Amino acid sequence: MKILIAEDDTTSRLLFSATLKSLGHHVTAVEDGHEAWEAWRQDDYPLLISDWMMPNVDGLELCRMVRAEPSLQYTYVILLTAMDSKGSYLEGMDAGADDFITKPFDEELLAARLRVAERILGLHKKLHIEATHDRLTGVWNRAAIVDYLQRALQRAARQNSCIGVIVGDLDHFKSINDTLGHAAGDKVLQEAARRMELALRPDDRIGRYGGEEFLIAVSGCDWSQTVMLAERIRRTIGTAPVMSETGEIPITVSLGVAMSGGAGGDAGRLIAAADEALYRAKKAGRNRVEYAGRTS
Repeated sequence: MKILIAEDDTTSRLLFSATLKSLGHHVTAVEDGHEAWEAWRQDDYPLLISDWMMPNVDGLELCRMVRAEPSLQYTYVILLTAMDSKGSYLEGMDAGADDFITKPFDEELLAARLRVAERILGLHKKLHIEATHDRLTGVWNRAAIVDYLQRALQRAARQNSCIGVIVGDLDHFKSINDTLGHAAGDKVLQEAARRMELALRPDDRIGRYGGEEFLIAVSGCDWSQTVMLAERIRRTIGTAPVMSETGEIPITVSLGVAMSGGAGGDAGRLIAAADEALYRAKKAGRNRVEYAGRTS
């Protein structure tokens, strides 16, 4: 498990790091709450262990900042404290802490607390997948992909980078449902999602945006690279017919591409621009890629 430690005392920080590494965890250790906040925003840490009392940003404030930030992954927070007042623990819980460890810590107790954390994180992950993924295709659902896109735009604004959006719609999908039945249509959707995922890079994200419509968020790409990715998706989708109980089903996809400016932007406007380009691709004969201008 990836663990982030915020501890201003050098001896305690080194001891916690060594102990957690000996238990098989991957550890990032920083000196204060501000550094922890920056590290947490840049990477995914299922577990945060933070000292309660630190200069600048203390453990309570760090808890509040983490809980206030929208995130698709839950972070389990353990506060380190030498205090034994019940009121203090309640204050920590109100700030968003999940558990507490008293310093100096006992290694066996720490290992036990980590098992509790892993159990809770496992249950949360299961519920999270059910809430954010489309049951038929296994990709993200509409709410999850739009939420991810909005957060990616905010991150891009801080880094002065761009985000690409690709909206893909399977061609003539209604006729597949009408003539071959919904079971065949479901098979086509599942296979189309699988092929799209094969065409994507590790940092790209895909979600089912509508019935036969998919939304792809593209990070770290310029305009030409995003269009090339859309073309790769188009070719991958049409590479072979889908095999179903009714026989072979040829499929193609039309795609619309839009890019944000360096100032970030609004997810809804970016999707609308890509959707407009998709409409032009449909109108121009389908099985093609069209693109919109940049939007902010």
